[in-house]
Amino acid sequence: MRPLLCCLGLAALLGPCLACPSACSCSTKKNGRLLAECAYKDLQEVPEGLSSNVTILTLSANRIGWLGQGSFAEVPEVQSLWLGYNQIGVVEPGAFALLVHLKNLDLSHNKIADFPWQDLRNLSGLQILKMNNNRLAGLPWDAFRFLKDLRSLWLNDNELTTLAEGTFDNLPSLSQLQIFNNPFNCSCKVFWLKKWTEKTSVSITKGGSTLCVAPSRLKGRAVTDIPDHHCIAPSVQLTYLSNLDNTVMYDGLTLTLHCSVAGSPPPEIRWKIQTSSRRVEINGPNVARDGNIKQSQERFLVFKNGTMAIPNFRKEDEGIYTCLAVNDVGTRDVSVNVALAGSENPAEDLLQDDPQASHLGGRSCYKGDEMDPSGAGEKLVIVYHMPRESKSRSGGVVPQVDLGTLLLALGIVLWY
Repeated sequence: MRPLLCCLGLAALLGPCLACPSACSCSTKKNGRLLAECAYKDLQEVPEGLSSNVTILTLSANRIGWLGQGSFAEVPEVQSLWLGYNQIGVVEPGAFALLVHLKNLDLSHNKIADFPWQDLRNLSGLQILKMNNNRLAGLPWDAFRFLKDLRSLWLNDNELTTLAEGTFDNLPSLSQLQIFNNPFNCSCKVFWLKKWTEKTSVSITKGGSTLCVAPSRLKGRAVTDIPDHHCIAPSVQLTYLSNLDNTVMYDGLTLTLHCSVAGSPPPEIRWKIQTSSRRVEINGPNVARDGNIKQSQERFLVFKNGTMAIPNFRKEDEGIYTCLAVNDVGTRDVSVNVALAGSENPAEDLLQDDPQASHLGGRSCYKGDEMDPSGAGEKLVIVYHMPRESKSRSGGVVPQVDLGTLLLALGIVLWY
């Protein structure tokens, strides 16, 4: 009787450790890890009944088509998970989120088009990630951001047409990358990849097969061979203009800034305005050719040629005006701080408010002047001085059209 009880007690202790679905074979490796081998079993889903201390789970070459949030709830200790050569097309958010001990994840040769990238945030110990031979058409720039131990990343043979700049940043352990056999559109959006490959120590397997499919002029050329002259980062210059004679029919002061940009492809012009009471962003012109305003920011008139005009500029319009030049290679911006002064000597007022401000030899900026880039790294302040008042057509009191003194202080930074 006592031997029988001993055997039953031993079975009760070992039972949970040796639990194994009928379709799998389970064994303990020499290093003490528990292996559950479930490959080539024609399985259509992750089997139930796995032991909680399985560390290696092989489910390759089955017919699994779906992974749910609880598919791996029974194996929280798993370190290596092999799911290659299945028919996985759906991966629910949370499917991998709790597998914090995972070091190797193979999802290659499936049908995955959408993946819950947020699940990878908890897998900081992941070392090998295979997602090759799937249907991935895009990746968020921070998809792998938290994978500090990732050594090998396989993304080849997908449907990737571009990659966001920064995709492979924050991967200090990365030593092998496979991205070949993807239909890359070699616009300037992937120009960063060329620059990155030139300086990285990561081994990019079969880099010669990382070819452009579009545009037609680059078809068949390696991504690493995109001509430099096709992609030039933006430059931006800000010019002050006075009231436009015979063109702007507004009483009082009209603040007019002109933003000139260059680059390839031609940059878009955007404006950011920060005053004491509000923040405004204008992404493109809001004045049509016929003069109609297309957007609700009627205080700030933005034209297609890069000019911004603020008619009847008032005290509440004081603030920082920033012009941004944006293209596929990057973004550049330049700012001007605009203020109104009511005294006879605005220079003295400004210097009293900011002891570090300097009067640049009494220089002024007039109509059509370009801002000197010699003071790069500092800030330009334009102070409009209006010593007198005049009557508007409607009878109200407005500043004179004469701009008065333009004070340049705190250096000039209007070219990047």
